[in-house]
Amino acid sequence: MTATSVPATRYRWSICALLFFATTINYLDRQVLSLTWKDFIVPEFHWTNSDYGTITSLFSIFYAFGMLIAGRFVDWMDTKKGFLWAIFIWSIGACVHALCGIATSGILTGHWLVGFEGAREAVSHVDNIAKISSVSVTLFIFARLVLAIGEAGNFPAAIKTTAEFYPKKDRAFSTSLWNAGATVGALAAPLIIPPLALYWGWEAAFVVIGALGFVWMGFWVLMYDKPEVHPRVNAAELTYIRQDMDHDPVLKAGEARAKTSFLACLRYRQTWAFALGKLLTDGVWWFFLFWTPAYLSAVYHIKSSDPAGKWALFTLYAITLLSIIGGWLPSYFVGKKGMNPYAGRMKAMLIFAFFPLLALLAQPLGTYSYWWPVIIIGIAGAAHQAWSANLFSTVGDMFPRKAIATITGIGGMAGGIGAFAINKSSGVLFDYAKKVDMTVLGFKGEEAGYFIIFSFCAVAYLVAWIVMRTLVPHYKPITDL
Repeated sequence: MTATSVPATRYRWSICALLFFATTINYLDRQVLSLTWKDFIVPEFHWTNSDYGTITSLFSIFYAFGMLIAGRFVDWMDTKKGFLWAIFIWSIGACVHALCGIATSGILTGHWLVGFEGAREAVSHVDNIAKISSVSVTLFIFARLVLAIGEAGNFPAAIKTTAEFYPKKDRAFSTSLWNAGATVGALAAPLIIPPLALYWGWEAAFVVIGALGFVWMGFWVLMYDKPEVHPRVNAAELTYIRQDMDHDPVLKAGEARAKTSFLACLRYRQTWAFALGKLLTDGVWWFFLFWTPAYLSAVYHIKSSDPAGKWALFTLYAITLLSIIGGWLPSYFVGKKGMNPYAGRMKAMLIFAFFPLLALLAQPLGTYSYWWPVIIIGIAGAAHQAWSANLFSTVGDMFPRKAIATITGIGGMAGGIGAFAINKSSGVLFDYAKKVDMTVLGFKGEEAGYFIIFSFCAVAYLVAWIVMRTLVPHYKPITDL
């Protein structure tokens, strides 16, 4: 058998599986707080919606600036070491949350050498509720800071890995597959986290989920290397991977560490199109992720630890798995319709941008059954993940590999700022709406607040698409960066 007739290996899909599990762990770690604060942490620390909004919004801003640094760090350190550092830091951050109760006890009562139960008992005897809330919120903000800095590295490293192992026509599909880890993480979270918190305490949920990252690190060390030198990638697979990379030659020794200036990146409309697309839409997904459990509890009195709450959240995130179609559709437009990758992605993204409009009906239909908003949020979430997979892939379409993580970081920072705005404003709005018994189109109190935020979520994607298409109307790869 000649070398040219040897079948191509398919090791790139093993790498895709690694990225999938990293993203799953990433979102499991992120979800622990949203599934425990309302039913398990509030009774201990007396948080308000505004307190939780402050924590989640600051996480978003930490994540935003972490993305900016992480993208540059991954391009400088290169993929393997950059990813290892990222997941190590976020796993430490996830576990640190579990110590916040003990630290609160130590600060308020002087009792540091106590276990989780002892800390709860000590804090319960403190009369100053405002101080309990203030100290615990500050400690959780620190834990979220560590988590955010680490988690910021996941997407720049994963997008860079995808560009290394896939030709352009396959990148959206592979991205949609590993990005489905976000959905699977969110899907598994309500089944795993509330029972852990219920039977072993909320602290155990943070420790158990956080430890998964250390396991993943072992697999990454053993399985990853660049395709040009990987012993499990044969010549035929490498030829397939590099089929459209003539403008982006194989990196030579040391080239991956070359600095890419932020200012140089900001000279291009392609950078601004990606960043504004993230700014306008990332907050929608984070709102659904962080606030849906609280929404079910506040509006329908369904706790995340209740059977009804578990099944509602499981169903919601199961629906978002439809986002895998988001990776297939542009491949169809490129392969069957002959479009260039950017045109195919933009057409697919326009289709996905219409589905979140259903969020306008979430509250009205919720008066009949809570299942309606659950299903609608699931559909909107699927549309977001499909949109997101293609939005990320535009970076690999437009920019050389040496700049991909940096550009992804710039866009991630913009997305984090958008998430900060929606999470902080949501917490303040919900508390205000409840306090003054706000009325909007027949909805009162917190329900009125949720209706307002759902309305923004509904139109965000169409606005983002128009902005992106205006900035970059046609496919134009960057070759002089």
